[in-house]
Amino acid sequence: MEKIEKLEQIASQVRRDLLRMIHAKNSGHPGGSLGVTDLMVCLYFDIMDHSPENFSIDGKDQDLFFLSNGHVSAAWYSVLARNGYFPIEELGTFRAINSRLQGHPTTAEHLEGIRIASGSLGQGLSVACGAALAKKLNNENKFVYCLMGDGEIEEGQVWEAALFAKARKIDNLIAFIDFNGQQIDGTTIDVMGLENICDKWKAFGWEVMECNGNIMEDLVDTINRAKAKAGNGKPTVIVMKTEMGNGVDFMMGTHKWHGVAPNDEQLQIALSQLDETLGDY
Repeated sequence: MEKIEKLEQIASQVRRDLLRMIHAKNSGHPGGSLGVTDLMVCLYFDIMDHSPENFSIDGKDQDLFFLSNGHVSAAWYSVLARNGYFPIEELGTFRAINSRLQGHPTTAEHLEGIRIASGSLGQGLSVACGAALAKKLNNENKFVYCLMGDGEIEEGQVWEAALFAKARKIDNLIAFIDFNGQQIDGTTIDVMGLENICDKWKAFGWEVMECNGNIMEDLVDTINRAKAKAGNGKPTVIVMKTEMGNGVDFMMGTHKWHGVAPNDEQLQIALSQLDETLGDY
């Protein structure tokens, strides 16, 4: 339990970071960022074999992570900085003109930890398939992870990639669906009607697992079980039930905080609900 508690403490700090980053520029996507914080902390502080000191674009002999729903970049930037990919103080430049920390991750600024530009939704799984297949061809015993939003998987390219991954037996690929039921214009049910996500991925030949993406112990256990399936010839998707705005009571459960920054008063209320565990930047 000590490990889980430590991860939870880091997640609290990351949530503080991303709220302050978004507030400072009055621009960003707090709802989804808060919802996926636990996953990113779990991956980078426990699950993944990665090296901030030896970052390279090809990521040879390391696990790789691709963020497909790039608008939740604030959480990712915080996790990368807290892992030592770049100075923590640089978080204060989020969304500033000429900053390396753009609203959607880019590669032009050569920010350590970022391997693809993302934010044009639907593309991340395709890249992850290519990276994972390359690792198999190179006999690298490493994993590739990819995070997508549930609204994002309305994009057709996602399902082309899903077909490709099964056809090529890319079993070192673990994808995540941030299943919070919300997207920019409302609920996923009202906008497109995703129906049963798990049945869809099963029909495409994937191993399908489910977990609560805001319970750290469940995340750690589920990802480790997914890793144990490597070698079975099938890619794995983990459908994470999350709460948009998790950790801040007035932001939870609504699409209204998809892309709205908190004002001064709202920021203070939000921060009062989150412990400062590593020191604010």
